[in-house]
Amino acid sequence: MKELKFIATPEEGEVSALLIKPADATHLLVLGHGAGADMRHITMQTIAEGLAVNGIATFRYNFPFMEKKKSVGSPKAAVDTISAAVAKAKETCPNLPLLAGGHSYGGRMTSKAAAESRLPDVKGLVFFAFPLHAPNKPDDKRADHLPQINIPMLFLSGTRDALAKLDLLQPIVQKLGDLATLHLLDTADHSYKILKRTRESKEDVFVEMARTVREWVNNF
Repeated sequence: MKELKFIATPEEGEVSALLIKPADATHLLVLGHGAGADMRHITMQTIAEGLAVNGIATFRYNFPFMEKKKSVGSPKAAVDTISAAVAKAKETCPNLPLLAGGHSYGGRMTSKAAAESRLPDVKGLVFFAFPLHAPNKPDDKRADHLPQINIPMLFLSGTRDALAKLDLLQPIVQKLGDLATLHLLDTADHSYKILKRTRESKEDVFVEMARTVREWVNNF
């Protein structure tokens, strides 16, 4: 694991980043964290380690608000940071095809960056628990920009995710057509906690996600 720094925005200054690059890496995923946890959170670490086992390098980074331990910043600052992170990742690993995405907030802001055509070098987007709406407030307005994205998208969503009700998420993904793939994680919630007694699969949920990303990438 290599620690890095890059300029998020001229106004916000430097933020931290972590690169994990396995010897057999075929792609590099630029991975943003959620609104309440930084790039070193156990969820982010476990996702990155699982992807490394499957030959996918990761470039994790902090958003400026998390680097400075403040409240969530503006969407513009987030989009600018994601664009800068992708540029730094490309500079760091110029020979690896780029993917981008993140857990929860990080994934949603990455989708906005893609919809605004800010990620020209990115070949696909991976959303770990896309936060379609606030808890207990079902709505689909956060998906209004998704049709503007013109690269493949993978949604990894738990069947108990309180921020992505399936009766809203499934039709949205279906309307996106061939560019979008939805993989449901049985009994997982927004943080990927599962119900061991009722989960049908014996596969660890993080292993399942990493395997699914690998299989999805192999298709394009």
